[in-house]
Amino acid sequence: MKVKEMLVGDGSKAGSSGSSGLSPAAPTDNGEAARRRKRLVNLTRPWVLLAPSLIVLAGLLLWPLIQVGKLSLQDYKVKFGGGEATFTGFDHYKDLLKSDLLWKTVLPNTVFFAIACVGLTVALGTAVALLLNRLGPTWKLICSVSILAAWAMPAVTGTYVWIWLFSPEDGMVSQMADSMGLIDAETTNWFTERLPFYGIATLNVVHHGFPFVAITVLAGLLTIPKELYEAGELDGANAWQRFWKITVPTIKPVFLVVTILSTIWDFKVFTQVFLMPGGSGSNPDVYNLGVYSYIEAFAKNDYGAGAAAAVLLTLLLLVITIVYIRTLFRQGEEDL
Repeated sequence: MKVKEMLVGDGSKAGSSGSSGLSPAAPTDNGEAARRRKRLVNLTRPWVLLAPSLIVLAGLLLWPLIQVGKLSLQDYKVKFGGGEATFTGFDHYKDLLKSDLLWKTVLPNTVFFAIACVGLTVALGTAVALLLNRLGPTWKLICSVSILAAWAMPAVTGTYVWIWLFSPEDGMVSQMADSMGLIDAETTNWFTERLPFYGIATLNVVHHGFPFVAITVLAGLLTIPKELYEAGELDGANAWQRFWKITVPTIKPVFLVVTILSTIWDFKVFTQVFLMPGGSGSNPDVYNLGVYSYIEAFAKNDYGAGAAAAVLLTLLLLVITIVYIRTLFRQGEEDL
């Protein structure tokens, strides 16, 4: 009798344990499926929202870039009713990388010109932003509108203004330098030598680009609490020390953005160089990568070589962009 009761008891326990073990299984499976669906939605939703923009960018940027890369591997000849392409592999890249003009003229012009433009643009823009931050509302509005006029001016118009200022004989700067005995306006041409040529181009680019830096940095300055500067003054810090110890660390991300964006823009300057006397091909000493690519493709009808130079410029800009993105991510992680 006891054995039978024990068996019955064990069976009931086993049945109860078995039923208790099976009953939670369905909710667990449903919960896991819900979590998988949620993860899938979280993974796909951003791409679905970005899809229209990505399709447009692919049509406007990616497809032309693919075509340029394809053209750089060909020897393309324009003929009536179309063109004839002959596959040449990496011959254009080999010729480009072996060119003394690239290493002694084009790349140095591109790199040093960009460094000078970026440094001066950021420095002048920051100085103007600090000035605007100290002005009253009325003068701040007047000065902001005035400097934005330089930014709104088309690059072509601004370039011709600077050409007129430095034109030989009757240019305003040439006349002033001649009156002070520094040059002979009738025999001096600012655009024939590399250094004065790029000096004028640098003034042009900085004049056109500093308003963006000024307005962006000003927006960052307005976010700094005044209490930080008051505390710095109480501790005896002068204006220079307050700038480096308070302003720069507080709006460091703003300086990173304007610096890297200016670098990208100044590496691919074309209009300001090409429109200046000698910049359209008659003076190889003033080529940069953008102008060199254009001259090879359209002036010499060597589209493969021009495309190879364009791809090289794109790769340089891609490296700068990757550095820019990694710097922003690193800065965001430090802020967290």
